[in-house]
Formats: sequence, structure tokens, C-alpha cells
Amino acid sequence: MRYKLLTAAALSLALMSSGCSMMERLVYHPDINQGNYLTAKDVAKIQKGMTQQQVAYTLGTPMLTDPFGTQTWYYVFRQELGHDPVKQETLTLTFDRNGILTDIKNEKNLSAQEAMEAKEAENTQPAVEAEPESQPKAVEPATEQQPATPSQKWLTN
Repeated sequence: MRYKLLTAAALSLALMSSGCSMMERLVYHPDINQGNYLTAKDVAKIQKGMTQQQVAYTLGTPMLTDPFGTQTWYYVFRQELGHDPVKQETLTLTFDRNGILTDIKNEKNLSAQEAMEAKEAENTQPAVEAEPESQPKAVEPATEQQPATPSQKWLTN
């Protein structure tokens, strides 16, 4: 009798100390798929110069459209497989005012994409070297004007 009581106490203590993490793995989590499922074959059919009607016929209705007047369509697909981390793929299509496809961005995995962009940002930042204050800095004349960024373009229009 004592042996059974000690075994039950040890087992319950082990389960309580492991917390919910062990029990969470035992609980069934269904696979959840949301959004526009696009195959590589479907995305390969999309080319710059297509109209909005041609794109909608090929890929279907987009998950989101940009509400601020720009012609941008977002095809988003999220997949949560049981206990695995969430995977997300985003296809962003940009059209001009006439409804012609001008830009295609295919982001497979957002977390991998964000990590890659952060790494690129670190690599592109120039190393700043301290200059002695006694030397005057040379100012070079600007040879050509840089193109306006997208945020500057809409300010000038």
C-alpha cells in the first residue's frame, strides 16, 4: 500500500513540476490554413503588364486590397501545423492607375524575410570614423540630383 502511495505521489509531483509544456504536446491541435493558397505554378503565370482582370482570373480574388487609393493587392496565406510555428507567405501585386501590373513581391516566410532584411541593414550601414576636429571638412559639390523617394513624390504632387 505504501509503495503505491509513494509511486502515485512521485508521479503527480513529476507531472506538476513539468508544467503544461508536456501536457500541451499531448493535446491535439488541428492544422489551420487561412487565406489564398497559391502554388508556384500559379505564381509563375503572373507577369508584369497583365491587367487586374487577368490576374484575378489566374489567382482569384486577393485577400486584401489597399484602401488608400493605390492599386495594391495582397495574397496572404497563413499555415499553422499543430504545434509548429506559424508560416506565412505574402504575394504583393502593385498596379498602375490603368490597372496594369507593375510590381510583384513574393515573400515566402515573413520571419525569415525580416531576419534577412535586418542582416542586410546591418551590412549596408557604413562604418563611421571619427575625424579630428582641427581639420576642416571638405564639401563636395553635388553633381546630380538624387531621385525622390516614394514619400517625397506624393508630397510634391
